Amino acid sequence: MKPTEKDVLDALRTCKDPELGRDLVSLGMIRAVRIEEGTVSFDLVLTTPACPLKGRMEEEARAAVLRVPGVREVRVRMDAEVQKDARLESVLPPGVRNVVAVGSGKGGVGKSSVSVNLAAALAREGARVGLLDADVYGPNQPQMLGLGGRRPKVDAENRILPLENHGVRLMSMGFLMDDDTPVIWRGPMLHGAVRQFLAEVLWGELDYLLVDLPPGTGDVQLSLCQSAPIVGALVVTTPQSIAVSDVRKAVAMFRKLEVPVLGVVENMSVFACPHCGKASRLFGAGGGKGLSEDFRIPDLGSIPLDPLVCEGGERGVPVVLSHPESAAAAAFRSLARQVAAQVSLQNHNRRAREAAPAAASGGKP
Repeated sequence: MKPTEKDVLDALRTCKDPELGRDLVSLGMIRAVRIEEGTVSFDLVLTTPACPLKGRMEEEARAAVLRVPGVREVRVRMDAEVQKDARLESVLPPGVRNVVAVGSGKGGVGKSSVSVNLAAALAREGARVGLLDADVYGPNQPQMLGLGGRRPKVDAENRILPLENHGVRLMSMGFLMDDDTPVIWRGPMLHGAVRQFLAEVLWGELDYLLVDLPPGTGDVQLSLCQSAPIVGALVVTTPQSIAVSDVRKAVAMFRKLEVPVLGVVENMSVFACPHCGKASRLFGAGGGKGLSEDFRIPDLGSIPLDPLVCEGGERGVPVVLSHPESAAAAAFRSLARQVAAQVSLQNHNRRAREAAPAAASGGKP
């Protein structure tokens, strides 16, 4: 019996994207189906190269098609196409698909370390990534990405060209000021800087533009949310209650500004002694899990307290690249895949909500 393309697609309709909850065919993830003498080939196009379940999805799709009578071999070509937040088209230069904020109501929780390692981990997975260092009071990302002491160029139309290292494009106030010069700005100046970094930087084609926010819930956060649609925010906390109390304010702020919270990650969760291996919870336990339960937001895991993370920041090589075998690097890779999945979910759900009124009215205005 010779299998047909309809047979193959019907089989693949039994396979669902675990995050989006719909079958691969209706999501448009199956493309270029080819059938030649019992060998079926097709492309499986994921919504992100950092999909945490891509191996499982590939095997399920392969197994489903192998059950079709007459199919002897299945060849799957994996690809990825990050969904675009269509709201960005009228706000940012063409090419940026999603803006993700990384914030915390508390200073000293390692938010910048999380941001730079998240960016490097996404780039390592094959995504096109930019990092906007919006912490104008303490712009550390140039050093953490090994770009300290350099200055961005400007093109003929006075647009800024971001600098790039480790596959991550970066723009930061740190490029535009001397190391010992403080930023003493009022709200309107901060607002102007944020708008300029978003709209006048030639980011190029980016799947994700991560924005490393300063601590607190002030002018920069408000300016960002007013200047560009944010697909979602990642909130960073540490285990102790004094940090959690401030992070709760950040979650409330994002919700008030109608920015979805992608999830919470607990940084500095546990310290493993490099000599004896004994694990110690220096800052307590349960901060991230408590926030997740109280606000009903995803718990995206925890990052151990590891001197290698600090060392990577000092040297300008994020730990996911300098020590990819470390527990911290593994935790950052897991975080990157989960954030990517949450971005895909947010885009899918928003499109579904936008399509619902049109479907209910039969497509009539």
